[in-house]
Amino acid sequence: MKHLALFDQGKIFRIDIAMNVSSAIQYLLFVVIVTVCVKPLGGYMHRVFAQRRTLLDRLCVPVERWIYLLAGVDPSVEMEPGKYIVSFVIFSLIGTLLLYGILRFQSFLPWFFPQYQTAPLTPDLSLNTAISFSTTSTWQAYAGESTMSYFSQMVGLCTQNFLAGAAGLAVGMAFIRGLARESCETIGNFWVDLTRSLLWILLPGALIGSLLLVWQGVPMNFHPYVVASTLEGRTQVIAQGPVAALEIIKNLGTNGGGFFNANGAHPYENPTPLSNLLELFSIVLLPAALTNTFGRMVQHVRQGWLFYWVMLLLFTGGLVALHLSEHRANPLIHGVNSRQGQLQAEGNMEGKEVRFGIGGSVLGGIVTSNTATGSANASDDSFTSLGGMVLLVNLLLGEVIFGGLGTGIFSMIMTAAIAVFLAGLMIGRTPQYLGKQIGPKENKMIVIYALTGPVTILVLTAIAVATKSGLAGLTTNTGPHGLTEILFGYASCFANNGQAFAGLSVNTPFYNITTAFAMMAGRFGLAIPALMFAGMFARQKERPESLGTLRTDTFTFGALLTAFLLVVTALSYLPVVTLGPVLEHLLFNI
Repeated sequence: MKHLALFDQGKIFRIDIAMNVSSAIQYLLFVVIVTVCVKPLGGYMHRVFAQRRTLLDRLCVPVERWIYLLAGVDPSVEMEPGKYIVSFVIFSLIGTLLLYGILRFQSFLPWFFPQYQTAPLTPDLSLNTAISFSTTSTWQAYAGESTMSYFSQMVGLCTQNFLAGAAGLAVGMAFIRGLARESCETIGNFWVDLTRSLLWILLPGALIGSLLLVWQGVPMNFHPYVVASTLEGRTQVIAQGPVAALEIIKNLGTNGGGFFNANGAHPYENPTPLSNLLELFSIVLLPAALTNTFGRMVQHVRQGWLFYWVMLLLFTGGLVALHLSEHRANPLIHGVNSRQGQLQAEGNMEGKEVRFGIGGSVLGGIVTSNTATGSANASDDSFTSLGGMVLLVNLLLGEVIFGGLGTGIFSMIMTAAIAVFLAGLMIGRTPQYLGKQIGPKENKMIVIYALTGPVTILVLTAIAVATKSGLAGLTTNTGPHGLTEILFGYASCFANNGQAFAGLSVNTPFYNITTAFAMMAGRFGLAIPALMFAGMFARQKERPESLGTLRTDTFTFGALLTAFLLVVTALSYLPVVTLGPVLEHLLFNI
């Protein structure tokens, strides 16, 4: 028996090593492919927005001209930052109102099945959903298959995913353009940037991606729901629908959400390990490539690569931390066997899909929490205490690790501007970035940008934990884990991410209103000061570098920026994180 026990332990040890190697290969393959694609995709987006020749011009240019003619837009007229912001806000408001109308009247529109769409869309839930999709948050306080009709999913949600994603990319490009220009009052034309984002980037990418997902088994139909009988003699309703079209753009446009309540864990949304990788690639590729686009546009390619390597370093750190947390599970939980065996997979497999395992689930958790795409392929609420903390910290960092489409790059640059200013103060050098000075006006925009996140997230969390309406949402957990669920929810909404811990019931007037406020603050409260900052930079004349200039494309500045990101996040959120996931982890030992 001793020999058998030793053999079994050795066998388990070898399986554990094999699982770790398999996960490591998957992580490495993902990082390598993303890195290889950064330069060509970044160059392509640079050509698109610089209006240089591309392969798609023959198809897209005639359509672009027709759109301008129909909309009455003069593409040669550029906008000052204030007008660009107004156009962006009005466009988002119109999209919100149109989607709200579709959701409120979906029972009178085509493809509505009253026998299956039984969950009502109340006014507050409809407004929350409309705001969430117009801000790319796609925060879902509803179950898609039992709430939304095919018309709402396709004409409402899918269309808004395209438009909101394109608007975010347009803002990102205008921000970069402002930094690149000198002695200029304008930062581009919102309607031109929006149109080019749709025609040259999102539509072709979505077409290719949706075909790949259909190849992997993702449905794309308008068939009625299927009613099947199970082996136990019970009735099961199997939802159908145009899933592939919504699935690809929610990822490519860094929107999130899902056709089904289970989101990326549903076998119709994400049927195979290959579809899982394809969807994760579609989330990261464009935000990662924007670092190269930025470097080309400001004519400091090394600066763009520095941002990418900082992002990748933080991404890898979170990936390792989450893998160790989920692979080893929680050693402080007594009596729980998380080792590989004949009847179970290794690690903490609670809330995870067997077809993805620890590796695919960990990679999905890191990718979705680092970007504005909460397309989770596992239950965040079932991650270990420290594993959930990794996802939470990614959200609290503020979209600086790849982030949303367009919003991620300006989040990183605004943070770098703060680091430049503080470093200049410490070493007695004039705060200067890309040859332009960071003066009092620019500092005001930076401070507004930096404080918007902590103020919004912490104040809303405090209100929720101090009121009966907020605490009523904790229907499953209380204590430290309950606090984490509330904090995670508001952090996700502010980051325009949309994923949540399932233990928090948010379909109430209180949460529908407060989370909508957080989503709008995360979308407009950050974009407006960022565009104003870019406009101030565009008006300045570039100064030549001197011996007193702090270089921002070196390893030293990269290390400073990384440390600054971690320290500022800790100073802002460490107390509440300590009372949440950290305390929860420690309580397992009592």
